[in-house]
Amino acid sequence: MKSLRRLLWPRLAQGLVGKPLTEPATPPPPEVVEALAARLEATARARLGRSLSIRQVDAGSCNGCELEVNALNGVLYDLERFGLRFVASPRHADVLLVTGPVTRNMREALERTRACTPEPCWVVAVGDCAADGGVFKGSYAVEGGVTPVLPVDLVIPGCPPAPAQLLEGLLALLGAQDEPKRVVAGAAAEPGV
Repeated sequence: MKSLRRLLWPRLAQGLVGKPLTEPATPPPPEVVEALAARLEATARARLGRSLSIRQVDAGSCNGCELEVNALNGVLYDLERFGLRFVASPRHADVLLVTGPVTRNMREALERTRACTPEPCWVVAVGDCAADGGVFKGSYAVEGGVTPVLPVDLVIPGCPPAPAQLLEGLLALLGAQDEPKRVVAGAAAEPGV
């Protein structure tokens, strides 16, 4: 037992005072983050009349994409300051952000989540696994990507995609939607308007 303690203490001390084994992530330029988030907020307000509410759904992933999605709420991106927010209930969401391949166990839960989400609702497949099953494609426990289960409005590729890519994807999604049609009360709508 004493020899075991002698072996553990040097390793523990080295781990406490030594440098980390991982390299720090290179942060994106702050002006790029602010410009993306400002454009996203303005587009969301123009389309919805309010901020964008996002519900993240893990359909069976390895949690790589969740780490990047969670980084959007962190100090560096801090989406709350731009009016973008993650919500706990699909009943309050505008966007379903689905990560991971859809496993057989999660298929029904994903379908129920979509059924609870009010219109307009956009489904975004985040990462290679959500796009087509990724490295899990062909497994007996995986249905595949999100597309066989739900109609997908946007695919953000990557393994995992960076938070800046997620912001760009959400902006592209909102920008690609048709402008809301406005009908003036008492006036007939003109064709093509």
